[in-house]
Amino acid sequence: MRTIAAGGTPPSLRLRFSLLLLLVCCSELTQGGLTMASDCDNAAQLRAQFIQLLRSRRSPDVPLKVEPAKPVANPMYQENPPPTFSEAMESCPKADVKNLKDLLVEENLYLHTEASEQGKLPVLMLSMKESSKAKRPAVVFLHSTHKCKEWLRPLLEAYASRGYIAVAIDSRYHGERASSLTTYRDALISSWKKGKTMPFIFDTVWDLIKLADYLTQGMILIQRGLESLGSHLGVG
Repeated sequence: MRTIAAGGTPPSLRLRFSLLLLLVCCSELTQGGLTMASDCDNAAQLRAQFIQLLRSRRSPDVPLKVEPAKPVANPMYQENPPPTFSEAMESCPKADVKNLKDLLVEENLYLHTEASEQGKLPVLMLSMKESSKAKRPAVVFLHSTHKCKEWLRPLLEAYASRGYIAVAIDSRYHGERASSLTTYRDALISSWKKGKTMPFIFDTVWDLIKLADYLTQGMILIQRGLESLGSHLGVG
């Protein structure tokens, strides 16, 4: 297990993840005691308020630790029957690379983002084998509701074939962070009743901030930027 030092992610990257929900969640932020965007002096102040909100329902902080993981043989889909094919996913164009499958490097790992059980973040990364140690940009994909990071493999392969470090995670109560077909639904109901967690999107923002720490501070160094893409649940 490897520990990554905290606090070194470039402000622009952390700000991008910290504010990605702001435009669609202003009313919720206001109810939590935050100032509306138009009343904030600057983006730094707004970011600080949003981080404070994220910390308000979070288990104790832990050092950002990295733990190796194994590929998932039977991904958890909270749908019955589970999905088996997506034309949209498979249609994402790949670069014309001979023997692409043989040239892809897959890495599975866990990031410990907080002390709770859900603070163990499963990560899947694909990249091309390269003799050069040049830095490469990364793109993070977020799956839709009831699916998991393995569902995004066609997109990861397509972007990896074009030179990106392609990354996917399991959102809270999904994939390896789920134990039944109703895990996510049960977490939403529990949150609404008790108000102790933020399983819909806010917890994912926290995970993305920690993931950005890892990608920029660890051995995965990026050259031209870090972007996040998603669908449905992942669009937030």
